[in-house]
Amino acid sequence: MEENKDFKDKNDLEIVFSKAVKAGKRIYYFDVKKNRRGELFLAITESKKKVGEDESQVSFEKHKIFLYKEDFEKFANGLSEVTSFIDRVNKENGIERRQSEE
Repeated sequence: MEENKDFKDKNDLEIVFSKAVKAGKRIYYFDVKKNRRGELFLAITESKKKVGEDESQVSFEKHKIFLYKEDFEKFANGLSEVTSFIDRVNKENGIERRQSEE
């Protein structure tokens, strides 16, 4: 993740585990962090590369969500339900899931 190492966001406490998933033009970062009380939570960051019109300016657009342990099951169930719905409707319409670029 390209960030200024001198700047430490107050939410960027201790990273215990991290997994990056490249998906086309996006990278998803799954960071397990520890808060000040020692509790673990999940920070999910979507990073998308943006190239300026003259292609000399490159920046990254980032979006974050924080997921806490009391919400893991509901989040996972909701994600599973919507992805199943999308897969079912796409299959009914003859649209196959594309393999992501690596």
